[in-house]
Amino acid sequence: MEKITLGSGCFWCTEAVFQRLNGVESAVSGYSGGKTKDPFYKEVTTGRTGHAEVVQVTFDPAVISLEEILEVFWKTHDPTTLNRQGNDVGTQYRSAIFYHDPAQQVVAERLKKALDESGAWGDPIVTEITPFEVFYPAENYHQDYFNENGSQPYCQFVVAPKVKKFKEVFADKLKKD
Repeated sequence: MEKITLGSGCFWCTEAVFQRLNGVESAVSGYSGGKTKDPFYKEVTTGRTGHAEVVQVTFDPAVISLEEILEVFWKTHDPTTLNRQGNDVGTQYRSAIFYHDPAQQVVAERLKKALDESGAWGDPIVTEITPFEVFYPAENYHQDYFNENGSQPYCQFVVAPKVKKFKEVFADKLKKD
């Protein structure tokens, strides 16, 4: 198994997408990229901890490649908006890849460059690609959030449409029920 830690806005959205992807063993919501030790949600939402809301993805590279993981990552959020995803604003919502080894860094930088050069987005990709240091799992009530709280307004208006679009675009990569 391999791990990569990804920030693409609200971790409820990111977790809901990656836990449906074939080859992903787990997608755990948490915090990474900051200096505050053992942060909690209310601290992170202030933007003062330096942490991003992230999902640590554990995947089987024999089933799904890192390239495929990153394709899903880039296509399920806007990597051109600095410190913002939709109405979620602040450094805690930044687009970020925290690579766990030099090989992941090479792949992430190569794919980012190719996407930028392709003009896939009208603006430059601002996704930060930095070495992984530490991951703090979010509080238990944040884990499996969309599956447990799908009727909540945020889930209905933000997470559900993202998951629906993901399922349409990546139908061939979904876990079998």
